[in-house]
Parts: sequence; C-alpha cells; structure tokens
Amino acid sequence: MSQVNALSNTGINVSFEFFPPKTDKMEENLWLSIERLAPMQPKFVSVTYGAGGSTRERTHHTIERILNETRLLPAAHLTCVDASREEVDEVVRQYRDTGVKHFVALRGDSQSGVGGKYVARPDGYRNAVELVAGLKAIDDFEISVSAYPEKHPESPDFATDIDLLKRKVDNGATRAITQFFFDNDIFERYVERVRKAGIYIPIVPGIAPIHDFTKIARFAGACGTSIPNWLARRFDGLEDDAQTRSHVAAAFCAEQVIDLTRRGIGDFHFYTMNRADLVYSICHILGLRAVRPAEGTPAAAAA
Repeated sequence: MSQVNALSNTGINVSFEFFPPKTDKMEENLWLSIERLAPMQPKFVSVTYGAGGSTRERTHHTIERILNETRLLPAAHLTCVDASREEVDEVVRQYRDTGVKHFVALRGDSQSGVGGKYVARPDGYRNAVELVAGLKAIDDFEISVSAYPEKHPESPDFATDIDLLKRKVDNGATRAITQFFFDNDIFERYVERVRKAGIYIPIVPGIAPIHDFTKIARFAGACGTSIPNWLARRFDGLEDDAQTRSHVAAAFCAEQVIDLTRRGIGDFHFYTMNRADLVYSICHILGLRAVRPAEGTPAAAAA
C-alpha cells in the first residue's frame, strides 16, 4: 500500500521526534520504537541534540543508521551551542555527505539545560536566525525551526518573538514546529498573529503525548507552557495506575489532534520520547493504519 492510500482517508500527516540513546539498552528501545512507528509512514523523523549539544556524536550515529537501515527521511537537529561557526558548518557538510537534506535549526538551550541563561560563543552562530542563514549558504536544505504559541520564555513579548520567527523565515526557514501546548485556542490565536505578521510557512503543531503527567507539568512550567485545570483533573489519582493513565493520555491527545484538524490543520509533529506504544495508539485512533512490510523486509525499511 502506498503512503497516499494509507493516509488519504484521514488527511493527517505525521512526523516523529526521537532522541539519541545514551546506553545500549536505550539504543535497543529506540530502534524498537522506530520499527513500531515507521509503518505509520511519517513525512520525516527528527533526532535531537541534548542540552548544550551534548549528544552530537550520538545524534549523528542515529541519523546514519536511519539513512542506512530504513527508508525514513531523517531531519537532523542542529544548535548553536558550544561550537564555532566553522565547527557547525563542518557538521552540516558531514550530514549532507551522508544524505541528510533536512535540518531542524535551533539556538539551543544553555549547558545547564532548559531555564538556564544562554550565552553565545563569540565565534559561533548567535541564534537560529544566523544558523538558518548559515545552512542556506551551504546548500538549499529543507529547514524547520521552532515556534512558541505561548512565546519563548526569554522573549519580552509576542511581537519580539514573532519578529524572530519572521527573520528565520526571511533567511530560508521552510517550516515551523511549535513547542507543545494543550489549549488549541492558544495555538489558533498564535497562528493568526503569525499570519498577520506576513509569515506563511506551515506552522506544525508539536504534540506531546502525556506519558507522565507530573513530569510533563514540571517541564511545561520550565518552558512556559500552560496546563488547563480541566486537563490536570483528568489525571488526578492516576499516579500509580499506568494503564488507565495511558488510556486517558491517548484519548486526550487524539481529541486534541481531531479538534485541530477541524480547524484546518493537517500536519502534526509528535514528541515520542522514544516510547512508541502511546503514539501508535493515538495514530490508530486518528485513523492512520500501519503499512505492513512485505515478507522478509524489516519493518523500519518499509516506510
């Protein structure tokens, strides 16, 4: 079955984000997740850097395996953190030589992680605006950038935040993927602001399935994402009930995506956390069906 046939009944396109593994056990889990989700025919899969670019080599290794062992289209995350322009440009050329044509260009978090103060290297790219321009100077890559429906925590106001996005687009960004959010009205208002500012690239919702409500609430607080009280109530009393928590999470996430499709959105980027089962369940609820590989073909290679 082709990708068009697989998705034509839903009008939904998905992409998935993974992070590079730190241990052999985590690598095994990553590849089980990739094999589980590949039959959903994602438009692309992205692989992140850790805080401060700390997983650069592991990211490169994971990207190479995806290129060599699957038919998935990988997007390599790239940040400005702790590297000179020359070093970043060399990484870009290495990726290009291995077949990478799509980058997710980010300023990146500080070495201390989310919430820490970012300090640019004097000889490095200062922000994603400069990084996008640097990528385009090397080749005509597809470039995704970040967007923030509730604005970046470091931005003083929405006008400043959206102006930064416009500068990234002017330098060659072709898609924006948002920080996760849980209130679709907030996303819709953000897209209206972006369009009024003359930005017309796709704004793809970043969707975060809730594996652990306590953890995601903590992370949401650090990155400025609000959590509606009604959503918090859905997870009340489920701290020690993983099965019910998973059912509730799948139902909510599917509801969120279905509502966004009714508002005219068709592309969705899932932050998988290298855990496939919940994301797979959500995709199934949305009407996506796995395209099974031919006999003797690895699952990941069928995508």
